[in-house]
Amino acid sequence: MHGQTMMNPVPKPVGPLNLPPSLPNCFLLLRPHSRPQKRRDGDPHASPDDETATRPDEAVVCRQCLHPITSVVEQRVINSAHVHTFANPSGILFEIACYRNASGCGYIGPTSAEFTWFPGFVWRIAVCTNCLIHLGWRFIAVDGNFFHGLITSRLIFPKI
Repeated sequence: MHGQTMMNPVPKPVGPLNLPPSLPNCFLLLRPHSRPQKRRDGDPHASPDDETATRPDEAVVCRQCLHPITSVVEQRVINSAHVHTFANPSGILFEIACYRNASGCGYIGPTSAEFTWFPGFVWRIAVCTNCLIHLGWRFIAVDGNFFHGLITSRLIFPKI
């Protein structure tokens, strides 16, 4: 070590998110179309998709925090069904319901084609933008078509 200058070591990650101390302790959630647009009620921070999830009689909400996630009008049939049951590589079973838009979801991590349940689609983890609980996945096709597969046990559905 003679003749070499000792550089400051890189700070070790700390905290629940394993972020270095020099970074704020926060999560960055990305929505597919994050540019602000004015809604009819004048709120510049919400997207037009938010309107469909705010009608109480149609809202599908997060079971953990009651944040509106999507709406019954966003239900989609994918591969001949709206609801599917799948197991992940660890053997954990998930019952998911398919929705086009889910404005109450944010997305974390990179997209992946590994172990996709829908051939031709890559997936990305979807979480509640309010409490950050894992709600399911956003499935995206090469042509840009997408839908959400949301875990039914983590949602509360309206009584119809």
